[in-house]
Amino acid sequence: MAKDAAEAAPNVYTVLFENERVRLLEGRVRPGESSSMHSHPDGLTYVLQGGKATVSTPSGGHAEVELKDGQFGWQEPKEHSATNLGATDIVVLFFEPK
Repeated sequence: MAKDAAEAAPNVYTVLFENERVRLLEGRVRPGESSSMHSHPDGLTYVLQGGKATVSTPSGGHAEVELKDGQFGWQEPKEHSATNLGATDIVVLFFEPK
């Protein structure tokens, strides 16, 4: 697996809270900015401010995604990098149980 998101992409990810049971990350990708390849454990995501991004996988696959304000969901463990294609910040909260 790629490095943890907060380690691999500190330009994007900030640890807002962490204890022995959970970690809360804020992911903020500015317009035109990219994250390096990184990993996320399973957890809940919540989009505070959406936008359009390209998401790439370690195998070379990529997809354009549209994130909407208020969108949420459970994600399985994954590795990816992302590039903000829009003109505003994309902001997502990651709730990661331990």
